Amino acid sequence: MVDIDFDRMPTLGDVARYHGEVRGQAVALSFEGRDTTFAGFDRKTSQVANALIAAGLKKGDRVAYVGKNSDLYFELLFGAAKAGVITAPIGWRLAPPEVAYIVGDSDARIVFVGPELIGQIEAVAAELTWRPEVILMEPVAGNSLQTFEAWRDAASPVDPAVPITTSDIAIQLYTSGTTGRPKGAMLTHDNLLGLRRRAAQEPMAWNQWGPNDVSLVAMPVSHIGGSGWGLVGLLNGARGVVAREFDPFKVLDFIEQDRISKMFMVPAALQIVVRLPRAREVDYSCLSHILYGAAPIPLDLLRECIEVFGCGFCQQYGMTETTGTIVYLPPEDHDPAGNARMRSAGLPLPGVELKVMDEAGNTLPPNTVGEIATRSASNMAGYWKLDAATAATVDADGWLRTGDAGYLDEDGYLFIHDRVKDMIISGAENIYPAEVESAVYGHPSVAEVAVIGVPDEKWGEAVKAMVVLKPGAEPDPESIIAFARTRIAAFKAPKTIDFIDVLPRNPSGKILRRELRAPYWEGRSRQVN
Repeated sequence: MVDIDFDRMPTLGDVARYHGEVRGQAVALSFEGRDTTFAGFDRKTSQVANALIAAGLKKGDRVAYVGKNSDLYFELLFGAAKAGVITAPIGWRLAPPEVAYIVGDSDARIVFVGPELIGQIEAVAAELTWRPEVILMEPVAGNSLQTFEAWRDAASPVDPAVPITTSDIAIQLYTSGTTGRPKGAMLTHDNLLGLRRRAAQEPMAWNQWGPNDVSLVAMPVSHIGGSGWGLVGLLNGARGVVAREFDPFKVLDFIEQDRISKMFMVPAALQIVVRLPRAREVDYSCLSHILYGAAPIPLDLLRECIEVFGCGFCQQYGMTETTGTIVYLPPEDHDPAGNARMRSAGLPLPGVELKVMDEAGNTLPPNTVGEIATRSASNMAGYWKLDAATAATVDADGWLRTGDAGYLDEDGYLFIHDRVKDMIISGAENIYPAEVESAVYGHPSVAEVAVIGVPDEKWGEAVKAMVVLKPGAEPDPESIIAFARTRIAAFKAPKTIDFIDVLPRNPSGKILRRELRAPYWEGRSRQVN
């Protein structure tokens, strides 16, 4: 374990400063042949901060990042944090209208764009009422826009020393909403670092880091699983190997060539990697732990992963609004033979409170299903410009309603039973039915539509649309799916269409999605996969 003074790192900027001072020559980030030391990271993040200040941005202003993973993204995030500027990363797989909505909602003054999104800039700009400054993260042949490195390197490397408090917002992560519009979850420095600093000092072997640890950052940085995991490695002074995107073949190369010791993945990604023929030929001797989240891991898949990877596994449960992990199932509870606890999400992290409530908000006894609520330093500051939504999610006493239904057993283990909300989780992507339904409704043959999640062996859940056709319309599922893909990201669009005569509704007219879901989940102990 590295002897680290975590008390010296209350903010993101302090993380860069501390490690730049105490282990400056160690590598902080590696990306496609480019290594950045901790001293270099500290210096470059100060340049980013000064460049933002020179551009006229003030504390509380926002910038957006649209692109795949990059070491430069972490320079932007930490540099902006030094200036008190808030970063809003946006999923690169989103459709231009979705990107434009988030850019507009965040009031981003500058948009940093990855090379893979250069072709969408005009489509996004056409949706906006103003045109923010655009900076390219990497040079693109034939494009004259300013590049990030040129922009950064024109600024002073002297730390601007802007006063930052732990309650200041550092990052704004967008999570799809039940109304069909994404909500910006505002996360403070303390949200990002408070629990993580505490957990790093607890005797949990899976979370102990040493000077030779190497972390693989392969999940998208637009998710807390990507940005949060990258932050964990930097906080602990470990080298982070940043993968531009998840590529199962390259994951094996990273493990072997970069001697990865810890990584975070979703079960669907693990399944792809472990099934590759070369997976049984790779040297995993440096791999100590795999953390996984967004879904439980099927026992058969776990057995296969333990056999192939030969390391410890730790499940992580959380959400964007809780700044990621608040519950963990430790390696010792992962038994290839199976046990009762394997069905659970695990135990609360030190500093996390959990309770299960009924609809009236009363706390329920052990083994009684209700809505899961949590309270900790990781609960978000709120939703950007959505006070009513914030109040409906976090009460006056600081308890955040997760929207998940489950129970706590007598030993404090949390079991997820179902989702109170209608959210679908497919390959770790959060998909809300209302968003998909609004994309399908415009098809000329569709009279009504309800979207549900159905079991999928590869992705956990798949999006299915239940469609009532207009009179005389012919069922054409391929046409409806293709239409939806022009309006929302492909991963959100329905994978299958079922045609029905009428949608089941309650007396107030609300669609009864549980009735639609039931036949597909029949015989399963949990209504999540």
